[in-house]
Amino acid sequence: MSIKPFKNKIWLASPTMHGDEQECVKEAFDTNWVSTVGKNLEQLERGICDYVGCAHGVALSAGTAALHLAVKLAEIKRGDKVMCSDLTFAATVNPVSYEQGVQVFIDSERETWNMDPKALERAFQKYPDTKAVIAANLYGTPAQLSEIQELCRKYGAVFIEDAAESLGAVYKGRQTGTFGTYGVISFNGNKIITTSGGGMLLTDDGEAANKARFWSTQARENVPWYQHKELGYNYRMSNILAGIGRGQLRHLEEHRIRKKEIYDRYQRSLRGLPLTMNPFLEYTEPNFWLSCILLDEGTKVTPHEIREKLEKYHVEARPIWKPMHLQPIYEKNDFISAVEGADVGKDIFRRGLCLPSDIKMTEEEQEIIIELIKSCF
Repeated sequence: MSIKPFKNKIWLASPTMHGDEQECVKEAFDTNWVSTVGKNLEQLERGICDYVGCAHGVALSAGTAALHLAVKLAEIKRGDKVMCSDLTFAATVNPVSYEQGVQVFIDSERETWNMDPKALERAFQKYPDTKAVIAANLYGTPAQLSEIQELCRKYGAVFIEDAAESLGAVYKGRQTGTFGTYGVISFNGNKIITTSGGGMLLTDDGEAANKARFWSTQARENVPWYQHKELGYNYRMSNILAGIGRGQLRHLEEHRIRKKEIYDRYQRSLRGLPLTMNPFLEYTEPNFWLSCILLDEGTKVTPHEIREKLEKYHVEARPIWKPMHLQPIYEKNDFISAVEGADVGKDIFRRGLCLPSDIKMTEEEQEIIIELIKSCF
């Protein structure tokens, strides 16, 4: 091919700044509110809550911190079972170990690549005393949230919705992050909007939000001296980072539209090749955080070969998340699928690939990437 490597690397997903962020950060500097209180924090929390439609948000240092506090709020103790998405990033499930709980990994379904409600029901039948469920919305695509929510009600488990990747996605007309007793979003540098690093706990329970805020500031009691009755954490987001998020929030819809354009262009241009795009339910609107492909069974080309080809041209692509039950740290944990012996997540990992979905990528750059992918076949 006559295509030359890109001079500047095309990233999978990287931060896109607009200038509003700098204004908000400057305001924090000018007023000397640079620590863990201030207007940026208040406005980011209020802005996110107004956007997604929940009562309370607690801005924290990472999405993982938010998940950890959600697990604590669910009162997970040593030995307690927690049903977790299997096909996800480790941050979804690690906080269960922080509280010495035990993860039971639930296989994916084909329709969204997310937690399979049929597998979840089988897991509840095996472990009826399960305390909580943590379900992720993979790559910005909503899981079958109504079904998962109903199963949690039926078996008395706390539902924690890991919406770290899905801010802006909609399920049956309602924003993700609001279906669980607790929801979690991430503002990591590669997410649809960023604070450079950070996350937020979402809930309609004011008492729980206050408790999370208390824990996140070292559980310091409200007395003049430093007094602590509980174990606390240094998890609160700073007013500086919240300023970045406050500026980014103004561009969330713009980012979401660009992500969809990227997904649609891949879908149109790759039609006819032995592959499909990451799927979603017709009554949902993903935020299309990452566009992914799944190669047809029996295709001679491998995801690794496509990734290596793109890498030669300075284009970043990544494998699908490796399922948690295949990770050495969790290989002894129970794994439950909808049908005994099935392993949907393993198959998606084997045949799937995340394509560059950076919103700074131009249409012309994406077309070149598409031609590189086509050349692999």
